[in-house]
Formats: sequence, C-alpha cells, structure tokens
Amino acid sequence: MAKFRTERDSMGTLKVPADALWGASTQRAVENFQISGKVMPRAFIRALGLIKGACAAANRGLGLLDEARATAIINASERVMHGIFDEHFPVDVFQTGSGTSSNMNANEVIANVASGGRRKVHPNDHVNMGQSSNDVIPSALHLSASLEVRERLLPDLGHLAAVIEGRAEELKDVVKTGRTHLMDAMPVSLGQEMGGWAAQARDCSDRLSVVLETRLRKIALGGTAVGTGINVNPDMAGHACRWISEKTGLVVEPAGNRFAALAGQETIVELSGQLKVLAVALMKIANDLRWMNSGPLAGLGEIGLPALQPGSSIMPGKVNPVACESAMQVAAQVIGNDAAITVGAQSGNFQLNVMLPMIARNMLESILILSRACVMLADKAIAGLTVNEKRLRGVLERNPILVTALNPIIGYDKAAAIAKKAYAEGRPIVEVAAEETNLSKKELAEILDPATLTRGGLHS
Repeated sequence: MAKFRTERDSMGTLKVPADALWGASTQRAVENFQISGKVMPRAFIRALGLIKGACAAANRGLGLLDEARATAIINASERVMHGIFDEHFPVDVFQTGSGTSSNMNANEVIANVASGGRRKVHPNDHVNMGQSSNDVIPSALHLSASLEVRERLLPDLGHLAAVIEGRAEELKDVVKTGRTHLMDAMPVSLGQEMGGWAAQARDCSDRLSVVLETRLRKIALGGTAVGTGINVNPDMAGHACRWISEKTGLVVEPAGNRFAALAGQETIVELSGQLKVLAVALMKIANDLRWMNSGPLAGLGEIGLPALQPGSSIMPGKVNPVACESAMQVAAQVIGNDAAITVGAQSGNFQLNVMLPMIARNMLESILILSRACVMLADKAIAGLTVNEKRLRGVLERNPILVTALNPIIGYDKAAAIAKKAYAEGRPIVEVAAEETNLSKKELAEILDPATLTRGGLHS
C-alpha cells in the first residue's frame, strides 16, 4: 500500500501522506513551518468547525450552495467541532500570520470528509464559500476565546471565589495580626483577609464578563479579503452568526466595522489585559498563602496547607506549598503571554493583522491554564488549609501595633513610646500601657481587644 498520494494546488503537485485528510495547501505549510511542534489549540479548531458549518448553512439558506453539499459540509464541520479529526490539523502555530494555513487545513479536511460518490466538495469553492482566511481567523479567535471564557474560565473562577467565601465565613471569628510592608500591623480576622481574596476573584469575573458580553462576541465574518466583503452575499454573515448563536448559546453578531475587525485586535488585547489582571490577583493570593504557611517553625506558621507531595529529594519530611507555586508560575506565563499578544496586536498593517495564530495560541493557553490554576488553588490549597490558632493568639498578644487604638486617648507620641518599650522588652502591650498611662488593665483590655479592633472605628 502506498504511503503517499499526489495532491495538486495552484502551485503544482506534491506528496501527501496517504491516510491524511488534508491536502496540498496544508502539506506545504507542514513542510514550510517546522518551528515549534505545537499545533493550534483544540478550542481554535472547534471554532473553525463552527464557522465552516455556519457558513455552509447560511449559503444554503441563501440559495448559493446546494442541499447535498451543504449538508455534507455541516456534518463534517460538526465532527471537526467535536475533535474527531484533530490529528489531521498538523500546522505549526508559527505559520503564515493571517492563519491561511489553518483555514485551508480546515477547508481541506472538511472537503475530504464531505466528498463522497459523485458529490465532490471543493475546499475553496464550497467549504470556503463567502469567506477568506482574513475574516475567518479573526472570527475564530473571538469565538474560541468567548467559548473558553464562558464555558471554562468563568465557572472555574466562580468555584475559586465560592471556596474562598466558604472558608472566610468559617473563619470569620479567627483574629490574626495584619501586615503591611510585611511588618506587623493592626489585627484583622481571617474572614476579612480571605474576603479580600474572594472580592478580587469576583471583580476579575465581572471584568471578564464585560468584555465577553460586549466586544468579544462581535466577529469579522463577512469582511472576506480586506473588509469590503468581496465575493460574499451581504446577508451571509448575519445568517451564520445566528446559526452559531443557536449552536453555542452565545450572542454572536457581525462586527460593526469589518476593517477594524480584520486589522485591529484591540478587543483581544483588552481580554488579555483582563486575564493578566486575574493572573496578578492569583499571584497575590498564592503569595499570601505561602507566607502564612511558611515555617513551620522559623516562618509565620499561621496556617498549614495540605501536604500534596514530598518537598525535597534530600531533606526528609519537608513539605512545600506546591499548589501555590504552580499557580504563581501560571500567573507569570499569562503575564508573558499578554506581552506577546500586545506585540502581535500591533502588527495590524493596513487591512490585516499578521500575527493572528500566535495571538490565538497565547490567548487560549492563558484562559486554559488560569482556569486550571483556579481549581487547583481552590481544591488543593484553600479548601483544606488548617489554622494554627495558638500561634495567632501568641503573636497578637505581643503585637505592639495594637497601641494604635490608644492614639485618640493618649496621643500618637505617647503611644509610639509605649510600643517601642513593649517591643524592646518583649512584653504584652497591655502591661506596658498600664504602667505608662492612667488607664486600668481592664480598660486597656477592652480598648486593645484584637477582635474589637478588627471592626475599626474609635474605641473609648
């Protein structure tokens, strides 16, 4: 049996693996772009399948594509959507900047699957009818990002927020030393501290939802080659968007200005920026957990994170905050991806951006790894952490900064002197304040009660 077959395109003939569903255009890309060994993400291939099926349905409805071919293309496209032919999408991410190779890869695979008997389906004339790589690829970028944010990231981020909120409620009465500049500060409750984390997560979710529900749902389809809509029925994009909306539940519509949609990627930069915001928030939460867990003897030792694996190949018994470290590396990668996306989006020259595959790959990776990091941090760190209440109480009793509550009564300078003396002598602030003021220990105990101080306000 032959291992290769001969395929032809406008540039001539070449050999293609005999069992490959792709054709000459894809094979040229495989041979030209042997760069990273990384292919376009599954979410992006899914979006390509959606678009191809939608356009076939739209062209059928407009009387431009016969029933048999349209139905065959839709059926093949749906199989692409569901990942049946992923092994037949071999084109490297670092390819032609318009993503033409990936668009033709989809056209060729779908055409080969849809062809049968006397029914010949052409990748350009039929599968790509009323389309260009220049509007398909930006559309697939918006569509894949929308689906991944809605179906994956927002639910996983919501899970993280819910887990944090649950632990915050559980630990709302546990008081600890607050810290600013990594130095002792006024008391806070663990519930307040964790509530801050939850609010960060919820705010990130709100920001992402705004992008998703406004600009990200608008796609470039219908602009074809340069934004003018050459070779496409003016109603095709609207029909296709309605088909995609019915299939996915997303509210998708054609972009208002297709010249901007083809050449500009500001919406993707906006989304990437919000992913970076989430990365920054995760970095903060993970770092707080690491600090609070540090020790167990020589660090803060406030909490104990779940022991997930041995922490050292040489030091027996050592356990490290590995879930936090993993999340922090995800955050760093997302910030790096955002920088690459920003540079890529600047490469919109005249009527087309020419770094679209790299932008798509980085965007979808950021969404994926942030989603997984949210779940990991929730389930493997926050849900199972324990609290060392004895350590928290001991540190609070010796915290000189509690004297801040005496400022309105004895003045800042007197309070500062008491704090310095308590720190120097290693004594509880109540004892020193009783010696240095006219207040009784009972009065001082009420004024300097850490739990009371977590509620703010003036105490007298």
